[in-house]
Amino acid sequence: MQSPTSVNKFTEIKQKSRFLSDNFIWSLCKVLAVSGILVYLVFLTASNNSICPDSNFFFKFSPSKAIYINDNSPTNVSHLVFGLVSSVKSWKPRKPYIDSWWRPNVTRGYLFLDRGNMDEFLPWPKTSPPLRISDDCSKLEKESKHVAPIMIRMVLAILETFREGDDGARWYIMGFDDSIFFVDNWVDVLNKYDHSKYYYIGAYSETVMSNMWYSFDQAFGGGGFALSYPLAAAIVKDLKGCIKRYPYVISHDTIVQYCVDELGVSLTVEKGVHQIDLLGDISGFLSSHPQSPLLSLHHLDFVQPIFPSKDSLQSTDHLMKAANVDQSRLLQQTVCYHKNRKWSISISWGYSVYIYDAILPRTQLKRPLETFNAWARDAQPPKYMFNVRGTCDYPPVVFFFESIENSSSGNQIVTTYLRSSPPAYNCSSKPSHSADHISKIQVFSPTTKFMEIQRSECGDIEKVGTNIVEVKLRRCRDDEIIG
Repeated sequence: MQSPTSVNKFTEIKQKSRFLSDNFIWSLCKVLAVSGILVYLVFLTASNNSICPDSNFFFKFSPSKAIYINDNSPTNVSHLVFGLVSSVKSWKPRKPYIDSWWRPNVTRGYLFLDRGNMDEFLPWPKTSPPLRISDDCSKLEKESKHVAPIMIRMVLAILETFREGDDGARWYIMGFDDSIFFVDNWVDVLNKYDHSKYYYIGAYSETVMSNMWYSFDQAFGGGGFALSYPLAAAIVKDLKGCIKRYPYVISHDTIVQYCVDELGVSLTVEKGVHQIDLLGDISGFLSSHPQSPLLSLHHLDFVQPIFPSKDSLQSTDHLMKAANVDQSRLLQQTVCYHKNRKWSISISWGYSVYIYDAILPRTQLKRPLETFNAWARDAQPPKYMFNVRGTCDYPPVVFFFESIENSSSGNQIVTTYLRSSPPAYNCSSKPSHSADHISKIQVFSPTTKFMEIQRSECGDIEKVGTNIVEVKLRRCRDDEIIG
């Protein structure tokens, strides 16, 4: 998509999109400005030189050709290769994000930095992805006359990851240094797809304006996207040529989409991939996660910490305590009811529990509480790619994940959630709540992996004590109505 560069361009957009108000157009401009600033904060170095330095400064690498084995065996973690783009300026503060999910000697992949003075990072830790220095792309910058040369290095990371020649690779998953991946869920999800075919898998932004400004058909790179081996092999054959064909495109994600489009392939959307183009408190979003395995989170630096009394990095590590035990249930929503007390209980496994002082249908509880803002705060409805609920209609009592352990019998997992301070919803009045005396929730779930993602689990309220509620998750019975 070509970036507007003049008043005439804005006039043209307004003529083509009559439904947009002047305020909406102004909001679109703000989205571009904010997005551009964030990209430069992450990737722009202090130097005035090309963003793509001479790779020979650090080392030369002559990869062998990967051996691609096209068989029907189930996909496992060894079939995934991650390509992660970072910069010298952003690596230190962002390293803990990758450390939270990277598994040394298990996950395969590479981290690409933008220039060769590595003294402050050496010796390179074995707990981090293997280090690579991005190619010198200054020649390509000049030849393409690209309006956003910083994007070229990010696109070329696909080529640089592919040419490493990892034997047995089936999928290449691209992301940034602040992309948080849930590897077990990626393995399970990619098992659904035929790795011998062309696949481009990811998700669009959560906000309408980001998608409108860039593309509704692209995978947003912060949330990550997966390319099957055959598609990656086809793309890299002429990736530099593709970059040259789109010198006016301001986003590396959009360039990738255009290169994929040229091969006749469209985006396959997985709802568990999250760019997180949101601001503020995203707990409402995470507490009503789409009915799909959680694959990634991004932009946690730009939202409030997702757990109270913790910073962003601590919150990420805390979420991983649950993820490391059972990723298949992480953030999966289960709704159950206590009819006598007229409670509706919504569980986001491994993250939160909400108790509502009313019997609310599951259809309503699936919609996130709008605790967050759109990327552009003054965006006009429709803001999001999903429905939301107001925070003041039925304010819940909120509990956040505290700990996880095996039950004494050993055949269940016990997650504990503790009462949080009342959220600042800015409601005109604070109604009393019949669950105000509850300070702890314990959720008992099976030790087996949750595989029936097409249908949620059901829950039984086993105990309501003086200050505790116990809920047991189970497979829903045939024809069981949740209500």
